[in-house]
Amino acid sequence: ASDVYKRQLLGHAVARLELATDDVRILSGADPRHSERGLPIVVDAAPDLGPLAGLLAALESTPGPALLLGVDLPLIPSPLLTHLATVLREGEADAVVPVSNRGPEPLCAAYAPTCLDPVRRRVTRADLKMTSFWPDVRIREIGPDELSAFGDPDELFLNVNTPVDYERALSLTRRPPLDSVSSHATLPDN
Repeated sequence: ASDVYKRQLLGHAVARLELATDDVRILSGADPRHSERGLPIVVDAAPDLGPLAGLLAALESTPGPALLLGVDLPLIPSPLLTHLATVLREGEADAVVPVSNRGPEPLCAAYAPTCLDPVRRRVTRADLKMTSFWPDVRIREIGPDELSAFGDPDELFLNVNTPVDYERALSLTRRPPLDSVSSHATLPDN
């Protein structure tokens, strides 16, 4: 059963990214997985180095920017992803990162190619925290006030790691929107 919800989360993330960008790739970690999705698969150059190695692989795989969305963040609506990419294209930042009430959300962010060398240096030094390279680039934070245009900031970044978390996310998507202009993610039941 746990594999089922994980496959659903991946499909859901891909669908939301496809609404925000024409270039969707799957970051698969050290092992090439998910080729059945028919999308380019990007493999980390070195195993077991975590999300920063995934960001490095993403930036190395394309000459353009990288828009990341962790599959465990199913309540991120595609308009928020589009907003991150739009703000990045304005050129005043090298990375556009939401900051929820819990802190930075670097697995739902847009990164310019200018982040490549700073990320590579951190991975080479095994300084693997997702924010480790931030002192070397210009960061544009999207705070809770700005995030509220896309939904409740406390719910948008609900992290889904278990079937119980998935059920909670499902229950949140079944609620009616607060108003007619609200946008929110919907998850498949099965």
